Amino acid sequence: MVLMLPSLALALLCLLQAGAEVPVQPDFSAEKFAGPWHLVAAVSNCSVFLKMKDEMKSAIITISILPEGDLAMKVLWPLMDKCQKFELLFQQSGQAGHYLGTFWGPLAAEEKRELRVLDTDYSHYAILHEAQWSGQRPKTMLQLFTREQDPSPQLLQTFRELIPTLGLTEDMLAVLPPSADQCTEATR
Repeated sequence: MVLMLPSLALALLCLLQAGAEVPVQPDFSAEKFAGPWHLVAAVSNCSVFLKMKDEMKSAIITISILPEGDLAMKVLWPLMDKCQKFELLFQQSGQAGHYLGTFWGPLAAEEKRELRVLDTDYSHYAILHEAQWSGQRPKTMLQLFTREQDPSPQLLQTFRELIPTLGLTEDMLAVLPPSADQCTEATR
């Protein structure tokens, strides 16, 4: 599982330094990727994320693949002492593991998002890259999903090694503690 991740970090570093596009998981299988995940770590240059990251807890995310290949994401996130529910829909881009979406932000500004599954073993972890544009400078987020709520120290270390490959810094990282019972109950 974790043995493949260092090669991903090296490949990402080389590609991004060369100005290439962010890669996706080779031979990505949407069907294997579907199901429940926990967002256990994230790093981003988004100002809203940076203001909230120290109070955030792990989100519970359920991925569904629609018949036309689009990706539906249901997110249960403990925010402000209650479980907030979000539903996102990403359209398939034509490349497996690469999805596009348009959403309306908190200030009614249109936000375009690009989601890429960089690496996954489908059973334990997935690393996702998300880019957002809303007329300002682009925002970048790297996310670590796990099937279980507690990631291994080796997996977290490898995730940390990917941070500089995307032009992000360690101080932008949030390792999210387990979510409160209100979101665990909402999944039942």
